[in-house]
Amino acid sequence: MKTKILASLLVTFLIFTSCSNDDDGDMIQETGDSKTYSLMSVSNPSISGMVTFSKNTNNTTTVKVDLNGTTSGMHPAHIHINTAAEGGAIAISLEPINGASGMSSTTFNKKDDGTPISYEELLDFNGYVNVHKSADDLGTLIAQGDIGQNELTETSKTYALASQSNPSNMGDAKFTKRVNGTTLIEVMLNGTTAGNMHPGHIHMNTAAEGGDIAVTFTPLDGGTGVSKTQVAMLDDGSEITYEELLDYNGYVNIHKSADELGILIAQGDIGQNELTNASKTYALGSKSNPAIMGDATFTKRVNGTTLVEVMLEGTSAGDEHPGHIHMNTAAEGGDIAITFTPLDGATGMSKTQVAMLGDGTAITYEELLDFNGYINFHKSADDLGTLVAQGDIGQNELTNTSKTYTLGSKSNPAIMGDAKFTKRVNGTTLIEVMLEGTPANGEHPGHIHMNTAAEGGDIAVTFMPLNGTTGISMTQVGMLDDGTAITYDQLLEFDGYINIHKSATDLGTLIAQGDIGQNELTGDKKVYTLATVANSGVDGEATFYKRMNGEALLIIDVKGTMNGNSHPSHIHTGDINNPGAITVSLNPVDGNSGMSMTNIAKQDDDSVFGYDDVLTYNGYINVHKSATDLGTLLAQGNIGSN
Repeated sequence: MKTKILASLLVTFLIFTSCSNDDDGDMIQETGDSKTYSLMSVSNPSISGMVTFSKNTNNTTTVKVDLNGTTSGMHPAHIHINTAAEGGAIAISLEPINGASGMSSTTFNKKDDGTPISYEELLDFNGYVNVHKSADDLGTLIAQGDIGQNELTETSKTYALASQSNPSNMGDAKFTKRVNGTTLIEVMLNGTTAGNMHPGHIHMNTAAEGGDIAVTFTPLDGGTGVSKTQVAMLDDGSEITYEELLDYNGYVNIHKSADELGILIAQGDIGQNELTNASKTYALGSKSNPAIMGDATFTKRVNGTTLVEVMLEGTSAGDEHPGHIHMNTAAEGGDIAITFTPLDGATGMSKTQVAMLGDGTAITYEELLDFNGYINFHKSADDLGTLVAQGDIGQNELTNTSKTYTLGSKSNPAIMGDAKFTKRVNGTTLIEVMLEGTPANGEHPGHIHMNTAAEGGDIAVTFMPLNGTTGISMTQVGMLDDGTAITYDQLLEFDGYINIHKSATDLGTLIAQGDIGQNELTGDKKVYTLATVANSGVDGEATFYKRMNGEALLIIDVKGTMNGNSHPSHIHTGDINNPGAITVSLNPVDGNSGMSMTNIAKQDDDSVFGYDDVLTYNGYINVHKSATDLGTLLAQGNIGSN
């Protein structure tokens, strides 16, 4: 510290007694105007400091260098032309820095070539300061800093550079604005190796699209992992400012070597193409090959366009899979809206820049997230008919809200399954019917009908025919067949049931059936015994099932009936010992099956009569021999309060 103070006093004394290249012998006095620039460490991280330019009353300038971390020796210093990133010839030689004090002072009013230069001109000078290790080792710098118009401001922007061929090579590119509006670009990568030099460039367009070189960087030194480039214009000579670079349509590539430009070690979008933190991922389910599945991530760029990255597991090296966004839902199918970059089977990846549809219509990230579409990935360009992955996107995305209804067997006890209703983001519904036991190559029409299955009713919604080989049918439902819009929530309240038929030529034969919506059975039920009457040999049960809407499904199941017969049945008031009038007419019992199914919502006089009413009702059930012989009873049983 004592040495530093003495040196400072000596410098002050010299300022008032001498100058290096000023012809004026008068006493030198500072005006009070000064500007300080930072000097950053170069070869030795412990050495750094500052350089101060002070205006003097005699139109000279005193430049004081003050370094920390030096210990001994004399360190030559110069002001060079251009930026430190560019390098340039010496413009002004400064007094060497005394290593013991870390200080030097130089007063001048002209450059080394004799050209006059004022304090004001120095503050706008296109230059930088170098401090060297010694006069014998000028090639080793110990400190350096841009000055004048090249001074770095505090305005900067950093872009991420992701690894490419080598996962250990990644980093960032920092764009820093200079006082003159130009830019210093510093690329810093991890994992590079000493002795290697890595060319780098700014290219036009997005990395997903690719494009010509716009700006060539100083090659990145593998030993330091650093590249510094001054950018004031494009390679074609067009000027470009810091602000224009931050809005530039471009990306950065860093290559393995000058001999292997085709191999990238790092890459990242910049300017208007920078990726934001806004993204949306859609699931892509397997199709022809259960091992292939993945997702598609949509990421918003600063300019509002979208990078779509598709990542699939299970693809094979050497394969290339075309992909597209189609219009409508996957269940409906539709024309191609956007063509993707083919997916590389080796990496399982595809990256596509999306700013417009295939017809040239502009589309933003927000519009894609509301797009009526789905994604298909195909086996190959020669086999577009075989899909490897598929998924709905945008407004068609499936939510986690779903409802599954049971479909019971009908003509074939081996065929049964369920119908899953899944809500989409737009409030419409995907209905997936899945049946077990269907024969290969068959095709089974299906519909939602109005009313309950026990009542029967007209077709409300037509399904995509169920594929017998897969046992699956997928149908998009946004409206009824008559054009009336219907939402997922409305379907869950719909008065309807599902029928799946044997074939288009045999619609009368059902293979599966189930009530849906408000007609769904809750699981609550009550069983009553139907005893034989007058040794008829017919007996069984009457089971009341509660529906979601409070109504009841009554199933009569009796044994001993004869094929070809039809047995009228009713609910009567009173009990079997005190008979009364008919209050509810039931569907006749089929003599072939011994069964009858009736929806109970009201009595014959139209008064409301639901499941809970049945449980407390003063009544009984009669099963008659025939419509022409109602006086002969086959089976009978009390219900409700009886």
